[in-house]
Parts: sequence; structure tokens; C-alpha cells
Amino acid sequence: MKLDTTDKMLLELLQKDAKQSVKALANQVNLSATAVYERIKNLERNLIIQHYTIALDAEKVEKEFLSFCMIQLDKHSQQNLIEFEKKIQDLDEVLECFHISGTYDYMLKIRVKNIAEYRSFMVDKLTDIPHIANTQSAFSINEVKSNTGIKLLT
Repeated sequence: MKLDTTDKMLLELLQKDAKQSVKALANQVNLSATAVYERIKNLERNLIIQHYTIALDAEKVEKEFLSFCMIQLDKHSQQNLIEFEKKIQDLDEVLECFHISGTYDYMLKIRVKNIAEYRSFMVDKLTDIPHIANTQSAFSINEVKSNTGIKLLT
């Protein structure tokens, strides 16, 4: 599916506030509510819109400790990669996991309450995963920019 300018406008508006009514969106893109509804349904059917979510205040939900953990596997076999990726899916503390290039194989974005909870996560859960040869952690001092939206229009 090729996106036109109106689709991109709708996607940008929804990324800013997915709770907007179809009528409010229609007013902003100068289309009827029915046309906007159909466009959104089409974007969902084509999996361009994959799901809707909310952003939480990490401090208020007591998950303010943000860390990044680089993982190096002992062997780069397809089976090891598949097994690692499957196990990572079960770890709720891991918000994001990326297979990366360079010295390390994976980068994890992890959110927990504090350093003690992070240590517990590392010792009790992460190191339980087979084939991990090395880890390196970095902790966030200050969140300078955090954005989940993808800019579509210039």
C-alpha cells in the first residue's frame, strides 16, 4: 500500500493523540468522517497501524530506572539467535530488543524500579538465558528526548 499525503497526515495526527475522534481527524484533514474512518481501517488492515498504546510517566508508576544492556552471544549460530530472541520475549522488564551490528549482538532497553531491581533482573533472569558470553550495561542519567512517533511529512 502506498501512502498518500492524507494518509501520512492522519498517521502523524494519530501518533500525537490516538484518542482523537474520527470527526476531529476529519476536520483536520478536510475529509468526511466516513472517508477518514475508511482510511484508518485500511491502514489497520494493511498493518501500517499495528496497535494503539499509551505513554506512562515512569516515575509515577515506579519504573524510573532506565538501562541499556548490550549482549554478546558465545556463538552466532541461527539456533542460538532464535533461542535468545524467544527467551527475551518473556522478560517484561525488556521494553525493546534490537539485533545490532558491531562487537555486541543485541541491545536491550530495560525499565525497572531501581538499581537493586536491575541487579535482580540481571542475576535471576537475564543470565539464565543460554549462550550469553558477555554483557555491558549503561544507565540513563537524564532522558533528553523520547519519542515514539515517526515523522512522515516534511
